[in-house]
Amino acid sequence: MSIEQAKTGDERAFAALVDPHRRELQLHCYRMLGSLQDAEDVVQETLLAAWRGLGGFEERSSLRAWLYRIATNRCLNALRERGRRPAVEDTLNAPPPTRYVEPSWLEPYPDVMLPDFAPGPEARYEQREATQLAFVAGLQQLPERQRAALVLRDALGFRTEEVASMLDVTPQSVKGALQRARATLDARVPALERAPLPDSPAERQLVGQFSDAVEAGDTERVVALLTDEARLTMPPLPLEYIGHEPIAAFLDYRALVRGAPLELRPTRANGQPAFGCYLHSRAWGMLALTLSGEQIAELTFFFDPSLLGRFGLPRRI
Repeated sequence: MSIEQAKTGDERAFAALVDPHRRELQLHCYRMLGSLQDAEDVVQETLLAAWRGLGGFEERSSLRAWLYRIATNRCLNALRERGRRPAVEDTLNAPPPTRYVEPSWLEPYPDVMLPDFAPGPEARYEQREATQLAFVAGLQQLPERQRAALVLRDALGFRTEEVASMLDVTPQSVKGALQRARATLDARVPALERAPLPDSPAERQLVGQFSDAVEAGDTERVVALLTDEARLTMPPLPLEYIGHEPIAAFLDYRALVRGAPLELRPTRANGQPAFGCYLHSRAWGMLALTLSGEQIAELTFFFDPSLLGRFGLPRRI
């Protein structure tokens, strides 16, 4: 199938051209927007715009770069249309957090949806690193243009000149945006030791110990698996608990409120170990673990039972 065939209105030819890029475009939109549902919607808009505009594609860039240009600008439009998010109300009545932060409208991304592709040679971040929740959460705190420049250049490895063309700005403008974005991201994303490989014996052991401790309601055993500066976050709530004592106080309080330990079912999100969480055998939400070395550096709770369906997990167990 060729571009010429697709330009004649051949839908099968068009599908053959764009389908290999669909998964990576969706991950790109997720990095930009922080929401899987929003990313899926924008990818649909992108492909519709590509279908309608294919006749004007002059092949001065690769088809992939052209699709990324459309997708990035659709993401920027979506971010502008969001306006200000509604205020986030903290209804947990939990112990005081270590600090208050900006709300992060973040959802987990199922590993089964991750693409199998290699970023360009100029990518600054490894694919695994650029998929993790801490990285995507950090992106959400960047101004939209800085976010786009950093994702296109440092996560995907497009050349500076290509990024400038996609964003309709000068290369110097891209370089300035990158400098500011990198500094902000370096300050916000914690430095981690290299974690065990996914599904390795070391990872399975650590995740198994954590799961056993949670299901036993044993906060002391949970905390013993954490790094000294571990963080507990709950997007979009603007709360962070940092360190063993604050995290233990939060976990003990939530266990008291729930009246029973959580039941966990393993899955994977953002290249990280994750769990569907159940209370009295009913869906309660999700929990993702960020590993550092052979310890846990971050616990990220998502209090949304509807997320479990995207990970192929049941609503009841």
